[in-house]
Amino acid sequence: MSGNGNAAATAEENSPKMRVIRVGTRKSQLARIQTDSVVTTLKASYPGLQFEIRDKILDTALSKIGEKSLFTKELEHALEKNEVDLVVHSLKDLPTVLPPGFTIGAICKRENPHDAVVF
Repeated sequence: MSGNGNAAATAEENSPKMRVIRVGTRKSQLARIQTDSVVTTLKASYPGLQFEIRDKILDTALSKIGEKSLFTKELEHALEKNEVDLVVHSLKDLPTVLPPGFTIGAICKRENPHDAVVF
């Protein structure tokens, strides 16, 4: 029974609203592949959640920008402004010391670390 006086409630009224987790990432192809992998893993572990990938970050080549931390700073600002709930980074792009209030929530399972090409 719904609280509005109707004898029958719709299925929509009775079903809980599914929480959407906003995932921030860069627009580069590698970043999207990594983020898709993380989201796939999260969906399997948390089937009651929806995930929305937000790739508002610049896709400009690093050589044209000149500052490696620009990509992490943009994503940090998105977290601070509550535009995203979590971000996916390559660990190599993170600063050695994280800004106050930030933490690494997880590190993905690593592929074979012995796979390399040496010329």
